[in-house]
Amino acid sequence: MNRSTVSFRKALVAALLVALPPAVAVSQAPKSPPAATQPGAGNVLQPATREAQALPSLAPLVESVKSAVVNVDVQARGGGVPRGMEDNPLFERFFGGGREGGRQRREPLRQGAGSGFIIDPKGVVLTNNHVVEDAVSITIRLDDGRSFSGEVVGRDPLTDVALVRLKEKVENLPTVKLGDSDALRVGDWVVAIGNPFGLASSVSLGIVSARAREIGASQYDEFLQTDAAINPGNSGGPLFNMKGEVVGINTAIVGGGSGIGFAVPSNLIGSLLPQLEKEGAVTRAWLGVGIQDLTRDLASALKLSVNQGAILTQVMPSSPAAKAGLKQDDVVTAIDGRTVTSSGELTRTVALKRPGSTSTLTLYRDGKKQDVKVTLGTRPDLEGVASAKQRPEDQQESSRRVGVSLQNLDARTAQQAGFTDSSGALITDVVPGSPADRAQLEPGMVVIEANRKKVENADALARIIKGAASGSTLLLRVTAPGGARNLRALRVP
Repeated sequence: MNRSTVSFRKALVAALLVALPPAVAVSQAPKSPPAATQPGAGNVLQPATREAQALPSLAPLVESVKSAVVNVDVQARGGGVPRGMEDNPLFERFFGGGREGGRQRREPLRQGAGSGFIIDPKGVVLTNNHVVEDAVSITIRLDDGRSFSGEVVGRDPLTDVALVRLKEKVENLPTVKLGDSDALRVGDWVVAIGNPFGLASSVSLGIVSARAREIGASQYDEFLQTDAAINPGNSGGPLFNMKGEVVGINTAIVGGGSGIGFAVPSNLIGSLLPQLEKEGAVTRAWLGVGIQDLTRDLASALKLSVNQGAILTQVMPSSPAAKAGLKQDDVVTAIDGRTVTSSGELTRTVALKRPGSTSTLTLYRDGKKQDVKVTLGTRPDLEGVASAKQRPEDQQESSRRVGVSLQNLDARTAQQAGFTDSSGALITDVVPGSPADRAQLEPGMVVIEANRKKVENADALARIIKGAASGSTLLLRVTAPGGARNLRALRVP
């Protein structure tokens, strides 16, 4: 599915440390009786030790789970802000890194430090995708001081979840289990454990501040919001409920703010795990429509009796939606009996379905309610994760030289993604701060011409970039899903 996105200026804001205000701690303590004064002590009040000792402690919970929380040290190519978050001034991931002239500094290899947690005693670790993406080497450091080499088993950039396995043979490692994030209520206590600023096994306490937050990371956002202190290095670490179950993976914070962090909910993680373990990537169902939220004003204009749902703004030709007879301006209010209150909810619900399965959409067309059956397709792998293979030498050179990763646009992907051209070079990644980034190239675009000559595939464009003279500028014609075309000027260093 496609939703319109907002372009933001690139920014990376330093995270701020926060402290629990003294007033909060005082308000939680039982009222103490007046303490006796001691002769000659200047009437100094003595500590109310008995009452203080009666306060509840989270130490037993922390001790029971802390040994399963690990540090993830990474050496990676390129690096910096992960895809989907580069243009967002409000949010930052936790890899750290310096800035130079308002842009992220780029080194041949970057050092990163994140967190993770063990879910299998044989050494399977959950963490964030952006922690291990493009990793050359991964070192997993346990709470007891042991270190192991790790390798990526599977990853999903769209939800920022990754699965890592220890290379060495190990047994009986401490583990934690995933809990039920749907059972959380706003106001429930949660505990975050991780490696902020390299301070291993740091613990912070807070509450669930909100659920199902959409922060612009991807079309599949469904974050838990918490005020538990989360900082750079907490990425990939667990968020626990009071039962010691993992209810989320700490993933993002508000840049320049304090007490606002976000975690991927455990139920979403659990739904992805089988595919990550077996296939190394996530294959999602696909409807093939453009959508937007139904508002009260739009509902009134469309003469509808409902005011929540998803309006179909576009039905792509030959898509599952088109084959099912869906039309522009249809308003979807439920899928398989589950209420749909927004476009984002429809996107997430369809994505968790099995490709090839049949679902029933409840919708309103011209004010009349009806049910339509649709056989869901497979979402195009625009991120190139499932189809990732060793790139030819020319493509590796183009990636290093101008900071762009490419793959061929085949006819099937072109049709599913709504491209009017069936050939060209599909952009799968752009390094922030690179020449490609400065040329406003973006993942998901297809380059169809270079210097007014047709580009048949990724190899062809890679050869053009490799052969371009230093200081020259390539005139690229790019297209986006739906057929919109634009020119881009790529200066070759």
